[in-house]
Amino acid sequence: MQQVNLGIIGGGTVGGGVFQAIQRNGALISSRLGVRLHVAKMAVRNIHKPRPVKIPAALLTTDWAGVVNDPQVTLIVELIGGTTTARELVLNALKLGKPVVTANKALLSAHGEELFEAAQNSRTNLYYEASVAGGIPIIKVLREGLIGNRITRLYGIVNGTCNYILTRMKAEGADFADVLAQAQRLGYAEAQPSLDIDGHDAAHKIGILASLAHGFWVGPKQIYVEGIRNITRLDVQFAQQLGYTIKLLGIVKKAGPVAGARRKPNGYAPVQVSVYPTLVPNAHVLASVNDVFNAIYVRGDVVGDTLYYGRGAGQDATASAVLSDLADAALDLKCGTKSRIPPFVPHEREGAVLPIDEVVARYYVRLNVIDKPGTLAKIAAIFGRSKIGISSVIQPEGHEGESVPLILMIHDATNAAITRALATIGALSVVKAPPAMIRVENFE
Repeated sequence: MQQVNLGIIGGGTVGGGVFQAIQRNGALISSRLGVRLHVAKMAVRNIHKPRPVKIPAALLTTDWAGVVNDPQVTLIVELIGGTTTARELVLNALKLGKPVVTANKALLSAHGEELFEAAQNSRTNLYYEASVAGGIPIIKVLREGLIGNRITRLYGIVNGTCNYILTRMKAEGADFADVLAQAQRLGYAEAQPSLDIDGHDAAHKIGILASLAHGFWVGPKQIYVEGIRNITRLDVQFAQQLGYTIKLLGIVKKAGPVAGARRKPNGYAPVQVSVYPTLVPNAHVLASVNDVFNAIYVRGDVVGDTLYYGRGAGQDATASAVLSDLADAALDLKCGTKSRIPPFVPHEREGAVLPIDEVVARYYVRLNVIDKPGTLAKIAAIFGRSKIGISSVIQPEGHEGESVPLILMIHDATNAAITRALATIGALSVVKAPPAMIRVENFE
């Protein structure tokens, strides 16, 4: 039986999980592929560090370059994270003509275009299923399963930490800070949680999916990002009262009718690529994705709507995705087709990301206002002058002269228009706190 020699760079949680999974299911994988996966070497930072997964000392080295350059190693697995050393070792491996498997979303987000070009120039391949949504095979879906579709909509719950926090806030009626502290105690959130709760982790992933779906590279600076740290218990409660659940969504979709004026002569519409908290109708399937689970909802012009659900992080889920890539890479090597399906094909050279100011949406707006006659009229007048319609209003009964929340649901408007209107409203003397706004998605 043919053997593929693996050089694994990184022996942490994911690296240990991959090694363990190969030991556990290596015979099964070999029987299905007709190729044996053999871990030849494993580069780590500290050989003597205690590890939850026992790795034979003879496999370990601190010299990642030696692993990459070893002529006996035919397939490199990058599992160290970061964007500096990881970029260097992946480029070195690709230039040697060696295929690379990576789980590094930050690396692909920052340098994906360069890495894919290096793979193409060396006539080899870069596999990255584990970089987005853990055990959900969404990269394979977009690259292969939906290869005959134009993707018109993609919505992703792709950060388990944020989804856990929002789920607990809804279930327990708790404040954001309390649930974040709980998530940190349970290990679902880091001690420094900004990467997750401010939306940057989700943006790395949604940029990769947007690039695959639309055939032009979407860099991190092109993605509009908002996190969840400003979501309050009141917002969760009022959303529920209105029939919605708040989720942090990554959104990739073609521009709507208002923004369609920006269409190019070839008819190609710009694509919205955004990450932000969203009111999701309770009847929609994404509203029921809870705790640390991820889900990606994809609409193709041929297949229609499809949903992919599972664990988005963790040792086993990520290791499963890496094994999928190892199987693909091993088969490609066995058949002598190192680039059977290129990692990324830039087929839409005229593609562009729609600026957030031109994105059209509905909105939930929460104001803290003085409860006195004429307050709502002043606010409605500002929306009216901005040609923005109000679809409904909730004002809990209060005591005249005191501050009370005022909730408004707003009809379709551009982000620029609603932002200007809220800036004017926020300056009114009857408004006692900066307005809060959350976008509403109807999935049409």
